[in-house]
Amino acid sequence: MRTPVIAGNWKMYKTADEAAAFVREFSPLVGDAAGVEIVLAPAFPSLAAVASLTRGTNVRVASQNVHFAEEGAYTGEVSPRMVRDTGAACAIVGHSERRQSFSETDDMVNRKVRAVLGAGLIPILCLGETLAERESGKTIEVVDRQLRAGLADVPASAAGKVLVAYEPVWAIGTGKTATPAQAQEVHAFLRATLKKIWGDEAGNSVRILYGGSVKPENIADLMSREDIDGALVGGASLSAASFAKIVKYR
Repeated sequence: MRTPVIAGNWKMYKTADEAAAFVREFSPLVGDAAGVEIVLAPAFPSLAAVASLTRGTNVRVASQNVHFAEEGAYTGEVSPRMVRDTGAACAIVGHSERRQSFSETDDMVNRKVRAVLGAGLIPILCLGETLAERESGKTIEVVDRQLRAGLADVPASAAGKVLVAYEPVWAIGTGKTATPAQAQEVHAFLRATLKKIWGDEAGNSVRILYGGSVKPENIADLMSREDIDGALVGGASLSAASFAKIVKYR
């Protein structure tokens, strides 16, 4: 019913030449991958190169961040229109590393979601709780706030153009992974909340990805759960062979 999405977030790794070498190695490995959408998110300087090399293939490209303004005096920032101009199709918004290290607020994330949609791109809205929030029983409260705030003033008609990524902060780059049951519990809550916001049909159409130390060894178990529609992969997406195994988990 919902086509799985496997996305690789390279963070601040790979030069343009290294990114191109990855694509040349990776593309033949997943050329026959069916029933799955593949996304690569390189650093800004490599967006155009990766988009060019993947044009006409089953791989789409995403930026790792974006500014909410179309243009202006925002030194060092990149607008949705600039991202689209590289050939990218998606933009990651609200990643926990942006929220924590660069003080992005729920309001900023919402402005970015709306700007990305306005530019004809697909936002990948990230949300998730810290270890302290999970241990204090606030997981549902946190993700509910982040989801509702992130989608404020976004109409139900955009549901098919939005990806949501649940990434428990305590599992990102730590080697710890939420169990499939833990992930499904949160994903089921997010699905129910999306239905409340947009109605059953629209809420059911949204793909919800899991992120947090996803590896070839655990992807199949995660994807076996009803409301887990894909993965946002960090470290394991830096190797073409490793990421290809994740893409072809079935």
